[in-house]
Amino acid sequence: MEVTFTPAGHILGSSCVHVHHRGSDRTVVFSGDVGRQNDVIMRPPEPIQKADVLVCESTYGDRLHADSDPESELADIVTKTAGRGGIVLIPSFAVGRAQMLLYLIHKIMAEGRIPKMPIYLNSPMAIKATEIFSRHHKEHKLSAAQCGMIDENTELVRTVAESIELNSVRYPCMIVSASGMASGGRVLHHLKTLLPNPRNSIVFAGFQTPGTRGDALVKGAESVKIHGEYWPVKAEVHNLESLSAHGDYNEILQWLGAGSLNPQKVYITHGEALASDVMRKRVRDRFGWDVDVAELFEEVEI
Repeated sequence: MEVTFTPAGHILGSSCVHVHHRGSDRTVVFSGDVGRQNDVIMRPPEPIQKADVLVCESTYGDRLHADSDPESELADIVTKTAGRGGIVLIPSFAVGRAQMLLYLIHKIMAEGRIPKMPIYLNSPMAIKATEIFSRHHKEHKLSAAQCGMIDENTELVRTVAESIELNSVRYPCMIVSASGMASGGRVLHHLKTLLPNPRNSIVFAGFQTPGTRGDALVKGAESVKIHGEYWPVKAEVHNLESLSAHGDYNEILQWLGAGSLNPQKVYITHGEALASDVMRKRVRDRFGWDVDVAELFEEVEI
């Protein structure tokens, strides 16, 4: 048995896993999360050249990303929020999304598109991930200088005491904190402080899984339950959906068609039921491959 990896372009280090059985000369490839074709930070996923069996994700199997300019959207939100004396809170995944957001924030600030203000990163995991992005800048699109711009101009909130103190800030600033769907982490304490005030803005950055607080907020919930209490939603809530790190169905089809693939079987996984089934049909219709949606606990011979 031989196992090799190719870059999947989703986050730093994400890979497609190629499992090759030497005795039968058969290869099974697991896509993992597949990245974007034109991501802000990551390079496109590397095309797959051979797979007898392919297991492919379908997170965005039934959707296309919004055709919008996230920099302009973010600049508009930040400028308006700062103009009324508010704070911008961005719930963010710690690995990949936080680094992308910090890069975009500092970029538009350097260009004069938003007012100068403090930028806080309040997530121990995101801080460590940002340090890794800087050390391994050759593995993504950002240069050493661009990584340095993030490091030098972001105030890192490391301790619990510093995090608690940040909740007392009342001047315009931006806070990036995990988790990205507001399902846990330090961001919950900021939400309790900032949600009740209409001067503030909460900005999500990508798909919100149904049933999460993030999903409830972007769908217009009037209150959300945090730590056993309901908190009124008076702040503005936005979602920059185009910042998702997952390729949409068109990008995944483009990736699948870029190599020399002709698998005997394809299994669609990792998506809501509708997304997986739509992705199955799109792959079948585009390439003529034998495609099924994998069922939970299903066993197959390959």
